[in-house]
Amino acid sequence: MTFNSSIAGQSHDDHSVSRRDLLLTGCSMLAVSLAAAIPGLNASAFADETQPPHIIYILADDLGWKDVGFHGSDIKTPNIDRLAETGARLEQFYVEPMCTPTRAALLTGRYPLRYGLQTGVIPSGGKYGLATDEWLLPQVLKEAGYTTALVGKWHLGHADRKYWPRQRGFDHFYGALVGEIDHFKHQAHGFDDWYRDNKVVREAGYDTTLFGAEAARIIGGHDPKTPLFLYLAFTAPHTPYQAPKDYLDKYAHIADESRRAYAAMVTAMDDEIGRVVQALESRGMRENTLIIFHSDNGGTRSAKFTGESVVKGPLPPDNGPYRDGKGTLYEGGTRVCALANWSGRITPGVVDGMLHVVDMYPTLAGLAQGTLGKNKLLDGVDAWPAISKNSASPRKEIVYNVEPFRAAVRKGDWKLNLHALLPGKIELFDLANDVSETTDLSDKNREKVAELRGRIDELARESVPPLLVMDTIRLVLGSPPSTPEMMFENSD
Repeated sequence: MTFNSSIAGQSHDDHSVSRRDLLLTGCSMLAVSLAAAIPGLNASAFADETQPPHIIYILADDLGWKDVGFHGSDIKTPNIDRLAETGARLEQFYVEPMCTPTRAALLTGRYPLRYGLQTGVIPSGGKYGLATDEWLLPQVLKEAGYTTALVGKWHLGHADRKYWPRQRGFDHFYGALVGEIDHFKHQAHGFDDWYRDNKVVREAGYDTTLFGAEAARIIGGHDPKTPLFLYLAFTAPHTPYQAPKDYLDKYAHIADESRRAYAAMVTAMDDEIGRVVQALESRGMRENTLIIFHSDNGGTRSAKFTGESVVKGPLPPDNGPYRDGKGTLYEGGTRVCALANWSGRITPGVVDGMLHVVDMYPTLAGLAQGTLGKNKLLDGVDAWPAISKNSASPRKEIVYNVEPFRAAVRKGDWKLNLHALLPGKIELFDLANDVSETTDLSDKNREKVAELRGRIDELARESVPPLLVMDTIRLVLGSPPSTPEMMFENSD
């Protein structure tokens, strides 16, 4: 196996043998030797240490950091809380500020600035998608012998079938291609957006419930001897805020209509996560399953980022102590609720080192004993020791994002937020003492500002133009004149 776990992205020979391979081989040989030497010792006791785990990767959509029970919310999330209590709470887990960039970062192990998905999300009329020359995580896992399935939301390209999940390494796809759908009608802009594999299907039901049922069905019919990668990407609690009546009734005491529906959506999602865990237990797969859960970005705090839904009253997501929310480069938009759970393999507790969603690619590839080499230069690092044993994180830097009009990076506890649009602004925060980003220290720390600004400039030189901007220019310049019919023929 070839394995790349450095931010610098060292190049490796495809036929090289990694330290992980040697360790795994050594463990296997030791298990066999001990079994033969010690009467009554069962070699299978060592098997789970060397066999690739099943991986259930659960993504919430626009979930507020505080909107789970283990962060002190009044929203009921007993199943998520149980996973957090018996697993690792990842309290410095970072993602991109919006949906499409985070999902791209997860599946590529690379910052979206490298392939043009750093700005906004792919709109319903967008013609572009995640570059097809990127070698995605499900492709790595599939080559390692995994069955791969996506249940839920894609949002990485829909205008051309070459961008679709089945063409990008998933054996099975069930869900929506675009970003925002009606949770009961399964439609976007009045068009059906509900697929089984590459075909549109029409089904009645609440999407969160349907996603949970489909995930449980896949697990129930799966051969436990074959490793499974199930990417379960809920559309909850993204707008529009909708939930079945029985869930709304659970929160009848909440007067605000949006907050009531939002809370109901989160609890409905939690119930489906409980259904998935139960399916794993029933199938005898739970003990060898790694479960990861986090949101794709912070909860929405500005109406600019609610999509096309009209929301009455204040926006309901709560990001706790973190400033602002979805769509921004402040902590509230990028530091999310996250956990990892694997019985016997992850030490329960709090992991407080910095982690980024790009780290999941090399981390999961390593656990899967997958071969890297077809991928491009990774930004992610193998974070398994930090996640499993709460050892020091190998990550010393967070790249929040770099766009033509804004950027943010963090080194250690220092974070620089650059607003390039006029009037420009630079903010420097000491997150060790000011996690809420209330005090700008840029005037008192010119050298630190220069250091972090230099890093932003370096990343900007490595960036490609945002595809959203290029596609918008195409739409604007390619549109017919918005004038009365025959105006040009009749004018002077």
